[in-house]
Amino acid sequence: MPSAGPGLAPERASAFQEQMDRRRREAQIVVPTDDERVRARLREIGQPITLFGEDKALRRDRLRKLLAIEAEINAAEEEDGDEEMRDAADEQNEQEEEFYTKGSQDLVECRKRIARYSLPRAKKRLMVQKVEATIPLRTHVKFRKAIRERLQGFELQGSQTAGERPVSITRFSPNGEIIAAGNWGGGIKLLNVPGLDVIRTLRGHTDRVGGVSWYPDATLPGSTVSPDSVNLASGGAEGKVHLWSLNKDTPISTLEGHNQRVCRVEFHPSGQYLASASEDTTWRLWDVETSTELLLQEGHSRGVFTVAFNTDGSLLASAGMDSIGRIWDLRTGRTVMILEGHIKPIYTLDWGSDGHRVLSGSGDGWVKCWDVRKVQPVGGIGAHKSVVSDLRWYKGQDDPSTGTIPELDEQGARRPKNSGTFFVSGGFDKNVNIFSADDWSLVQSLSGHTGNVHSVDVSRDARWIVSGGYDRTVKLWGRNDGLGL
Repeated sequence: MPSAGPGLAPERASAFQEQMDRRRREAQIVVPTDDERVRARLREIGQPITLFGEDKALRRDRLRKLLAIEAEINAAEEEDGDEEMRDAADEQNEQEEEFYTKGSQDLVECRKRIARYSLPRAKKRLMVQKVEATIPLRTHVKFRKAIRERLQGFELQGSQTAGERPVSITRFSPNGEIIAAGNWGGGIKLLNVPGLDVIRTLRGHTDRVGGVSWYPDATLPGSTVSPDSVNLASGGAEGKVHLWSLNKDTPISTLEGHNQRVCRVEFHPSGQYLASASEDTTWRLWDVETSTELLLQEGHSRGVFTVAFNTDGSLLASAGMDSIGRIWDLRTGRTVMILEGHIKPIYTLDWGSDGHRVLSGSGDGWVKCWDVRKVQPVGGIGAHKSVVSDLRWYKGQDDPSTGTIPELDEQGARRPKNSGTFFVSGGFDKNVNIFSADDWSLVQSLSGHTGNVHSVDVSRDARWIVSGGYDRTVKLWGRNDGLGL
């Protein structure tokens, strides 16, 4: 933050601080998402309901700025003692202005199903964590040291150009044998691992592909998910969400409702629902089977860029261009925690396998960790020199929510789990970084991209890390012996 000193006049520092404060106040003002309500509010405060060349987003921003100016004027009048006492009933009406859409009966049933799904998973997770708590600390230290040594052996194993435009998103299939890579041209390529040969090109988006998410358990041996059913979801800048099978290069279903770019999509752990984040300042919850919208959730003052479900399936984290994150309880629809601390937009979120900690990556270069139980931040690191574009917290094949009890070693002692031991991040400094989840220290920095890194992911067996970026390439990173954790 600039301050008065050599090379910067005090008045410049003061003006910069005032500008930052004004932007922060504007970001905290909640305005309606519905365009009709925006017009009505503009008419109410005596402003033109539309200007020449103004679209819905610009009209909404204009309303926010006008309300911010009005708030500043009111605050100044209060300080001078010139403002008369306002009617208490009017003030109460302002505070109680409704910005939430009334839920349908389908949403009620959805919340009930999520509760019935998440509670048993939370019970299994707690049971596994209690068993793991009996493992001696020295065993954990020795185990984590061995993991760090293996991660330090990662290096570039393959690179493939994945389109004529920059690669925006890369995600491993659950079995780790396929990479879905979306690009700014609207295409999605399915690449095999480790050859990175194109298996199929999915065509349906007409603008940048923002998010890609694999259906839980798709492609896994013994899975009940058929290649002909929904295996993949994607969101595009034209505002549509497509659902894909593995046997067709066109969508099997399309979810429509967003009126601006869809930045990220994420499947609920049950696979029944899909969340989408959009620049229209909302995130939405969809029923995958019926392709219907269950929930349109407001609460952010600017575009929502990322969403993520916790491993139990009970909580969803959302964040975006207002630099603020929110944790939502899907069973009640309430906000249970607000993530305030980043000074630039938040572009990525991911939950840990413990079910109560979430990582956020921002344009300020920082990755912060938040604990829902403590309702406060519990750690952070300056992960990149520029924007943190994507991060993935390793969950592994021994995720506690599955109820997998830690294995016994040769001596009959419990072996610590691999899940949650590290996370991977990508940034606009062109690097892919691996960090320890113990002390947030840098384990390994992978260099090879010639442009900004837009996306990263790690396979379930930790054999591979994939990244995609502005240089139009998908890069595969791993150990020379091909082994994971």
